[in-house]
Amino acid sequence: MSQTKAALRQQAKEARSLLSASQIARYSSIIETRLLEILDGFKTVMVYASKSPEAETKDLIVDLNRRGVRVVVPIIERETCSLRLSYLPDPAVLVPSTFNVPEPLGHELPARAEDVEVVVLPMLAFDAEGNRLGYGAGYYDRFLCRCPHPQKIGIAFSCQQAQSIPVDENDVKMDCIVTEKEIIRCNRGDVAENYK
Repeated sequence: MSQTKAALRQQAKEARSLLSASQIARYSSIIETRLLEILDGFKTVMVYASKSPEAETKDLIVDLNRRGVRVVVPIIERETCSLRLSYLPDPAVLVPSTFNVPEPLGHELPARAEDVEVVVLPMLAFDAEGNRLGYGAGYYDRFLCRCPHPQKIGIAFSCQQAQSIPVDENDVKMDCIVTEKEIIRCNRGDVAENYK
């Protein structure tokens, strides 16, 4: 099974690598517009801080803050293989850190997982059933197993979609998936109700 996951990760990386910088910027903007509509009404949202060539989230973070939403970003703790959370009122403080992921090091404002209503997650690959492949370290799956209450939105480019993602017992399914082409509803929930 893990071989299949490794192959799917490689395929998704290769497909995404064919996107130009201008395509990534354009597709990210479309994804952000859809997300802002879906996230309307939520007060505390956790968003990953993107690194190239992921779907960009910096403008999303700025716009959510502008709306008065409390934005939370994850900070990777390699020693404990877990995520700690920080509020991010200003993305200008983000600096590349573990795995080159931007984090607000030196500017942390501790946040509680219980306060997070929605999590916007990066995906390396996904399928139409809401199954997600990350980079393989399992940080988000462990976090969401411990804190299952937030709605889960996966975002990626449509070229990263797979026919089917193999699922292990610790893999957490998305409530919806947003790409530049569509919004895929996977589970019923508050997030699914925010758009027609």
